[in-house]
Amino acid sequence: MHPIRPERAAHEGGAAGAPLLARHADQTLTQQLFARFAERIHQRLLAPGTRLPSVRECARRHGVSPHTVVAAYDQLLAQGLVVARKQRGFYVREPVGSATATTPARHDDTPKAPLPNSATMLIRGMFQPPGAQPMPGLGTLPVEWLDLAVLSSALRRVSAGTRLGALALRYGDPAGDLRLRNALATRLTDHGVHAQPSQIVTTIGATHALDVVTRTLLRAGDPVLVDEPGWSVEYARLQALGMRVLPVPRGTEGPDLAAMEQLLRSHHPRLYVTVSVLHNPTGASLSLGCAHRLLKLAQAHDLMIVEDDTYSHLAPAYLPRLAALDGLERTIYVSGFSKILAPNWRVGFLAAPPSLVDRLIDTKLLSTLTTPSLTEQAIALCLEQGALRRHAERVAVKLDAARARSVRLAESVGCRFAATPRGLFGWVDVGVDTEQLAQVMLDDGWLLAPGALFHATHRPTTLMRINFATTQDGRFWRALDNARLLV
Repeated sequence: MHPIRPERAAHEGGAAGAPLLARHADQTLTQQLFARFAERIHQRLLAPGTRLPSVRECARRHGVSPHTVVAAYDQLLAQGLVVARKQRGFYVREPVGSATATTPARHDDTPKAPLPNSATMLIRGMFQPPGAQPMPGLGTLPVEWLDLAVLSSALRRVSAGTRLGALALRYGDPAGDLRLRNALATRLTDHGVHAQPSQIVTTIGATHALDVVTRTLLRAGDPVLVDEPGWSVEYARLQALGMRVLPVPRGTEGPDLAAMEQLLRSHHPRLYVTVSVLHNPTGASLSLGCAHRLLKLAQAHDLMIVEDDTYSHLAPAYLPRLAALDGLERTIYVSGFSKILAPNWRVGFLAAPPSLVDRLIDTKLLSTLTTPSLTEQAIALCLEQGALRRHAERVAVKLDAARARSVRLAESVGCRFAATPRGLFGWVDVGVDTEQLAQVMLDDGWLLAPGALFHATHRPTTLMRINFATTQDGRFWRALDNARLLV
């Protein structure tokens, strides 16, 4: 048998798992390869600073000759999409006009992937997934798990007759719809958090609530404590506001309190942002003992704690909340409904000490004026009549089954979990650099969330976050197993 030339391989099979470049298409193989990389760069699926595969590696992945890859990379270079670094390779270029692009080069020109771009890269991938299959890196429940009938019924009932005009034709209460704040005060008692409706402020999702808090309490240059690993969007948001991010190592019981105390003594931060229950990305929850010691530390160092309980609807009510133990004295409680009920309604809220509420409302007014009363009343109705509770119970059953299946599939290809699988997310060790793996898997239409995104300072890691609800497909795990051979 005659050996298959690389270009012919692109037509007859190509690299394992990668979508084929068509040998007899209207475009040449070079043009097709150029277009593939250019699209990902424009969609920000390849963040500025990302290193493209070496010429040899790219040729192997796509089943083409090195000459084809060089020609495609030259086109990317000519279009200003990448930069070439001598003896280092090709790197995605900062968009012309961006702050980083106009900053003079440092003496150490080793490329660093800017964290905010990495975070937005993941979010853009969530909104525009590259394929039709479920995305392992997504942060939300599958659409088919959500209950559109509940949402539709709630909207009809709160907008019936003359009610629609009252809700839609004028601004709402600056603090948020009173009906929802009353329902939230009742809901919070399930977690032992006692807040009056006057202590609750509604927001455009939980992320907006976090933004309102930090803009109210901090100024550019202030230090702020965060969990590491943690949510990359929070790191990026704080850095964009000019804050000095101080990572606190996060373990299975909670933050490393010795490391936190050292940071408190050295930098005197006034704020700590944490996910105490079903931590993203590990799924771990704060132990009662760690929570008690953390609150004592906060008291001793005049530290305010922002408790992000975004995944409260997926967690047992009995798990300890800092806001419950503290009585909302040194804590601000944040949550929302995007993860469980209506991602695009963007309804969130915060519960705060009475002394801070007016300042928080002022910040909200400057950012959004008020929030939509129509969707807030619909959420209130779902809370009042138990529809949200029943929906969450159904989701929990599905998630338990999905988690068990995803864990079996992961372990069947030799992956291990760095934290006990709980909640929506798994923190899984795949044995190879997950940033490189993510590029290879993108060729097969799978969007990953590599572990580097969950560290405040960029670092290579073999860990990645998976969504248990979207990793039940055996095809994904087989593709991952094959892709590891290409990293």
